Amino acid sequence: MKTSLYLLLFLFSTLNLSAQKLEQIIKEANVARIIKTLSSDEMEGRGTFTPGIDRAAKFIENEFKQIGLKPLSGDTDFRQDFIVKRIKAGEISATINGKLIDQQNVLSISDLPSLKFNNTSGNTIIRITAEEQFIQRYREISALKTEVLVLVDTKHAAIFKRLKDNSSRGRIVEKVKDSGAAVFVLDQTDPSTYSVSASNSIEELPLFNVAGMLPGKSKEKELVLISAHYDHLGIMKSVDGDSIANGADDDASGTTAVISLAQYYKKLNNNERTLIFVAFTAEEVGGFGARHFSSLLNPADVVAMFNIEMIGKESKFGKNAAFITGYERSDFGEILQKNLEGTDFKFHPDPYPTQNLFYRSDNATLAALGVPAHTISTDQIDIDKFYHTVNDEFETLAVFNIWATIKAIALSARSIVAGTDTPKRIPKLNQ
Repeated sequence: MKTSLYLLLFLFSTLNLSAQKLEQIIKEANVARIIKTLSSDEMEGRGTFTPGIDRAAKFIENEFKQIGLKPLSGDTDFRQDFIVKRIKAGEISATINGKLIDQQNVLSISDLPSLKFNNTSGNTIIRITAEEQFIQRYREISALKTEVLVLVDTKHAAIFKRLKDNSSRGRIVEKVKDSGAAVFVLDQTDPSTYSVSASNSIEELPLFNVAGMLPGKSKEKELVLISAHYDHLGIMKSVDGDSIANGADDDASGTTAVISLAQYYKKLNNNERTLIFVAFTAEEVGGFGARHFSSLLNPADVVAMFNIEMIGKESKFGKNAAFITGYERSDFGEILQKNLEGTDFKFHPDPYPTQNLFYRSDNATLAALGVPAHTISTDQIDIDKFYHTVNDEFETLAVFNIWATIKAIALSARSIVAGTDTPKRIPKLNQ
């Protein structure tokens, strides 16, 4: 009985010492400073491919340098550069039964510089009926490696128009496919004859993650990732004279957590596993930063991934609470909660299962490969009126909530960082 009491007192005192160190290292004022900087108008919303995101990257690089992180193995600095392609639709024409179709009702999905086929070319004709799920069929057909003509029921006119409008801004791809093309026509005519032609412009564009590391003491080859995305939407349509989507919660709050946790673990200097801190680019336009980063890793080496997304406001569970996406897929959340015994903070399962949040953030690529990669958030996504608007600004945040969540992540990650706990692998997603 006495032994159990002494053990309990020892654990409580150890937790108190850890909490005191947290308070000394992770300061609320510094948390506010980082978020204010990343979400300032000077960053112009950190839109992908803009000068604003370059300024944000430089700020994060400087923070990593001041903290004393090391570049990743093989790198000479903290910026991880790579190239993607933007494909923009050019001229497009479709004629069915001798009638020229209005260009607004024609959409071409192709990576080819030019495209031309007709009813004598032996191509497949596919119909998307009124009863079918348009987006699902659109994705399936767009992935085909052959050239197809797709006739779309006019019931889908509204979503067709949105896709058509988006096509003018271009599609971002990692690699250009040398085969396959789908021409969607908003028309129900039964074609006895048809001809289509289209052209695209293709340009190379630079992207860059910002990543640093703290090598592990005894388990250097075992990796723990701590991440967030630092891009946002950039300049939007003006609302009441404001056109900058500052992205304070989405995801300057998460990026602030990454920087703060890097500072904390560097000060402690006792991580047995290697810690990698990464700010991903291009999450908002397709998750290209996380996909590129993940392609450079062996998933088997990654023990766990703490992805942090939107922690700027109280969760639906109230103060001192956050949720973990995919909670039921591994024992990651249970380990974190065990390490928080004796505190007021609690991690909950994702309360928004219909939003499919587990596969909507930068944890998704590694999670699909079996890594216990989870996102930690406090956002009330179903009622968040500032999400993806020009009003997601520093003034709308609860800095104390961010500070409390960062400290909770630091405490809850202790046994994983120390190498004494290893979360179970997630079942791989069928590709």
